[in-house]
Amino acid sequence: MEETYLLNVEGVKKKILHGGRGELPKLQDGSKITFHFQTLKDDFERTVIDDSRKAGIPMEIIVGKMFKLEIWETLLSSMRVGEVAEFWCDAIHTGMYALVSRGMRRIAEGRDPLEGQKHRCGMGNMFDYHSMGYGDLDELQRTPQPLIFIMELFRVEEPSAYKRDTWAMSKEEKLAAVPVLHSEGNRHVLRKEFGQAAVKYQEAVICLRNLQAKEKPWEDGWLKLESLVTPLVLNYCQCQMELGEYYEVLEHTTELLQKHNDNAKAYFKRAKAHAAVWNEREAREDFLQVAHLDPSMAAAVKKELKQLGERMRKKHVEDQKRYQGLFQPPQGP
Repeated sequence: MEETYLLNVEGVKKKILHGGRGELPKLQDGSKITFHFQTLKDDFERTVIDDSRKAGIPMEIIVGKMFKLEIWETLLSSMRVGEVAEFWCDAIHTGMYALVSRGMRRIAEGRDPLEGQKHRCGMGNMFDYHSMGYGDLDELQRTPQPLIFIMELFRVEEPSAYKRDTWAMSKEEKLAAVPVLHSEGNRHVLRKEFGQAAVKYQEAVICLRNLQAKEKPWEDGWLKLESLVTPLVLNYCQCQMELGEYYEVLEHTTELLQKHNDNAKAYFKRAKAHAAVWNEREAREDFLQVAHLDPSMAAAVKKELKQLGERMRKKHVEDQKRYQGLFQPPQGP
């Protein structure tokens, strides 16, 4: 018979189902914990609410990043690697479970876990909705109750031992990651690995945009970060041009020019993307804007306009031949 332990937390009991190995891991802010879990009701049938094994991938949380169900960090900190344990938790610890479960289910379904949420605290969001979208979670939301968690701890990784997702980085870590990602992107470009380069530039932009979100727009801190974002976006667009993703280039250069309408390089890349998708008028307008903003690029603009004219004339001749054959009456025998 398994022995029941009382953790030093009110309303929590632990039962070890399978012993782990080694010492208790030393958790610190930034440590990544990987585990499988099963959530059960504390009823006669022990009704299963969630099971991470059915989703096919284990759960991961980062210590110190305010995971909405704080008690899970406490439970996992009592486990050794390889251990399987069952925890009974009183309702004082499980009130947020419905919200957490909804997010996990949406991720498993390939949906945005924050879909439809307002920018409010988690508890406020819970009371904003008459339904969680799942009947069993609606019941938990209306009537918080004790739950049973069965957990299997796979590994605990130090902050320096794994590639951290952008959201899990501190401000200092994001700032330090940007030049590294920029350099990695440049190395991929030199090898003509444009897809890999685009990923690196995009990661760097995401780091900076996350930091910008905490600054007041157009003030010094925001502008300093924006000056780092702009060349990365242009590099990303150049990679997309090489990959033939012209509409992607149009989207990002247009967004950039809405904030910086004097950026000649952004106009130049957008003009080339317009030309590639046969938007002749838009391409010409952008090329002329480049020459106006930066006279040193006049020669490059002249060359591009000449090539654009030749391509459009060739297309016009081909279209005429195609339409002429299409509407020609069939000849008799």
